[in-house]
Amino acid sequence: MPTMPKDKEPEEAGVWNFREVPRDAIVKAKIGAALEGLSVKAYIIKLVGAHWQDLERKGILPKGK
Repeated sequence: MPTMPKDKEPEEAGVWNFREVPRDAIVKAKIGAALEGLSVKAYIIKLVGAHWQDLERKGILPKGK
């Protein structure tokens, strides 16, 4: 079984719970994820990551790792 190098340990995952998300936003997220062949979780992480990169490029957020 392959192991990760000690300097590349995975980040600890957190948990988010969202309440009162509009039903149409949920449906659109499911459709968008399905169109890209992703889970809703992976789709949202992809969208947020792209948005953060855009903010970093504009100098609004400091550059990440």
